[in-house]
Amino acid sequence: MKRICTLLLAASMLLGAATGASAIDFKAKGQWLMGFGVGDANPIKQYRDKGASSQTKSNSDDQFQAAQRLRLQLDAVASESLSGTVYFEIGTAQWGKADNGAALGADGSNQIKLKRAYIDWAVPDTDAKVRMGIQGVALPNVAGGSAVMDTDVAGITVNYKFNENVALTALWARPLNDNYVDNDNTKKNNYLDNMDLFSLMMPLTFDGVNVTPWVMYGMVGKNALKSGWNKDISAYDSVGTSDGNLPFSLRPYPGIGATNNGIGSTGNEYGSAFWAGLPVAITLWDPLNIELDINYGYMQSMGRFDAIKNNGDVKRSSTERQGWLAKALVEYKLDWAVPGIFGWYASGDDGNPKNGSQRMPSVAASGNFTSFIGDGNMGWVRQDYSLTYDGTWGIGAQLRDMSFLEDLTHTFRVAYWGGTNSTSMVKYMNDAKSWSDGWGSNTGPYLTTNDGMVEFNLVNSYKIYENLEMNLELDYVINCMDNSTWKKANGGGSFDKQDMWKAQVVFAYSF
Repeated sequence: MKRICTLLLAASMLLGAATGASAIDFKAKGQWLMGFGVGDANPIKQYRDKGASSQTKSNSDDQFQAAQRLRLQLDAVASESLSGTVYFEIGTAQWGKADNGAALGADGSNQIKLKRAYIDWAVPDTDAKVRMGIQGVALPNVAGGSAVMDTDVAGITVNYKFNENVALTALWARPLNDNYVDNDNTKKNNYLDNMDLFSLMMPLTFDGVNVTPWVMYGMVGKNALKSGWNKDISAYDSVGTSDGNLPFSLRPYPGIGATNNGIGSTGNEYGSAFWAGLPVAITLWDPLNIELDINYGYMQSMGRFDAIKNNGDVKRSSTERQGWLAKALVEYKLDWAVPGIFGWYASGDDGNPKNGSQRMPSVAASGNFTSFIGDGNMGWVRQDYSLTYDGTWGIGAQLRDMSFLEDLTHTFRVAYWGGTNSTSMVKYMNDAKSWSDGWGSNTGPYLTTNDGMVEFNLVNSYKIYENLEMNLELDYVINCMDNSTWKKANGGGSFDKQDMWKAQVVFAYSF
């Protein structure tokens, strides 16, 4: 530890010397988060497998957690045309946990992660700007966040502004490559295991109207997301699952086939993926704000699998997945608050796994209409779902940024979540609790047309100092899952559902 501190001190002295010698302007910014939360985010209290003599408790996690996270960003600016950025994250460190470096003595692993590292430069004598490296990429979206991709990824982004109304952005990103390993997780096999994404985005900006049509094509190697791939030692957490199979945002269904019996071989070396979107924001009639976002996604079949029905029948099924989503937000700004209504509808599975899934696939979504099931606030203390919206519909109302006292604001939301997946799909699921599999894999629950959730959020923000904020969040979710529907699952069994809740306070020091 002393050697590391000495190296860091030497590096800072060298940076200081370099600043004076080459006229590079170094700028630092970052954020400390200290969070304390209590709650239960598990939708199942206990379950009983078919033929079991007793029930099993579903959740053994502590209700109370205390954690901290630090993000530091350093920009090396040579001019308006050239700069470099490195962005580190330390944590999340759960207090008392040794391998987080937060137990007694604090000498464990501190989870230092490279979050972003890129250079920005302008093509000489043009209006083209280039960003190369590990960077934050959010596909164009309005009304509830990106339902396809909003994450850090390695790639190249090129932006060209034709005039004040029209621009064009091109993106090549490589989320995955050289991560496939043999089943013993020791010998790498780097053949056909890359995933590459190519996107074009065209921002159109006019008085009171912003429209950004975009498309994205993906090449997915047959080994990129195969069962030999081990996310725990090789890649980003939200891509893939702990069993090494397709991630829930790309695999055909949770809880069947791809998990049970594996995906069969395919003659395709690469599979094609495709997404398109049309986000529209209208502020013509200020203080009225209207946002509409339409998305479509497709994932080519890369092998077939056995879907086993609850009566023992086996249906040879497809891993193809395609679907669509529409979401909208309407707000009206008042002096004391911004009231609004929002809603969405996403296509769902039709009950026949032979023709694949009808839910829209995604890479790393971040739906933020709400702050418990969704990602609409600082959810890192107790959960952060990377919500996709697939197979669901919903409607909600909110009062945003209410303020009655100086430096104190409140946001209240209530939303109903319903399902668009056919109840017939339950007959192919592994067990009666398969609907909750997505909660543990960062996508959200699998809801049929008989299921639902009612979510309440209250987010309060108090500005203690110019750079210090206290954020208090209170959430409650009424669990309306239909137990009788899910008892028809392939494995049988039963579960006792429970409502979910959370109360957390986060202190955020930003500089």
